[in-house]
Amino acid sequence: MQDLKVVDNNRMSKLIIGLILDGIGMISFSIPLLGEFSDVIWAPIAAIIMARMYKGRVGKVAGVLTFIEEIIPFTDVIPSFTLTWIYTYFFSGERMKV
Repeated sequence: MQDLKVVDNNRMSKLIIGLILDGIGMISFSIPLLGEFSDVIWAPIAAIIMARMYKGRVGKVAGVLTFIEEIIPFTDVIPSFTLTWIYTYFFSGERMKV
């Protein structure tokens, strides 16, 4: 039973961290001109964080997609961390692992 709590806590931690990181990525969208420049710095950071949060193929693919999403202007509104969390825990079968 203790293992189930650890898995649930990890799942919720990733969701909360992902929401915060998506918010950080969207903040730059609200600052005209300066925001798009900050994406050059934020894109590789977000990609590395994504790859470390989600191990294996999911993390690698999500890291690349996050980098592309952050580096392309005007795509900051896509919540890549949250979408990866949804994919991981609802569509990839990760929720079945305990």
